[in-house]
Amino acid sequence: MFAILKKELWSYFGNWSAWIIIAAFSLIAALFLFFFDNDSNIFEIGMASLQSYFVLVPWLLMFIIPALSMKTFAEEQQTGTLNWLFSQPLKVSDLVFGKFLSVWVVGILCLIPSLVYLYTVYVLGVPEGNIDLGMTFGSYIGLIILIAAFSGVGILASSLSQNQIMAYLLGVFMCFIMYFGIEQLASYKLLGGADFILQNIGFYQHFLAFTRGLIDFKDVAYFVLIIGVCLALSNHFIQKKK
Repeated sequence: MFAILKKELWSYFGNWSAWIIIAAFSLIAALFLFFFDNDSNIFEIGMASLQSYFVLVPWLLMFIIPALSMKTFAEEQQTGTLNWLFSQPLKVSDLVFGKFLSVWVVGILCLIPSLVYLYTVYVLGVPEGNIDLGMTFGSYIGLIILIAAFSGVGILASSLSQNQIMAYLLGVFMCFIMYFGIEQLASYKLLGGADFILQNIGFYQHFLAFTRGLIDFKDVAYFVLIIGVCLALSNHFIQKKK
């Protein structure tokens, strides 16, 4: 598993793809937070808070994480190297988990430049340091867990696809449905009391609790379950290709 993790990380950072993705992610976030005239602009809001960042980032991750995960299995199958991996002395589960960890690690690294935003907001606060660090810390924990969930969904999409383009489009679609689609469907209140159950199937409500500074065991357990199901399904579909 660690051999696969190192191999994947080298493939991301060895050809500049990870650096470009991290830079693009940080640039887009900075433009929305400090330059573009929109509801996420910190200067327009007039509050010493990164709340708008934590609202914006999941939408960026919907496109970034599938871009990272699309190559994990779809490219291996497209280039024919998947059969070579099957011939190596490693379990399919180690292969799946190693690739999942690599996507998760790169996704977390995308958040590192945001510490500059945190410092900026901390300094600009009146008085200096007038920022809810508990809520900010909880939101970062929520983002790290959400990245893991998106990574699991992306790995599943890649294991189902024959090529990288299909893996990317399927990954974006599945992430969108899990984060926003289910939440919007529940908001129409078409199912009566079942809408509450439907609402809790999606990512949004569980991530929202973290952005309020609440780290609840139920929300953590939910994301762990989702990640486990995605990886188990990925393992099953890759086993069928063996």
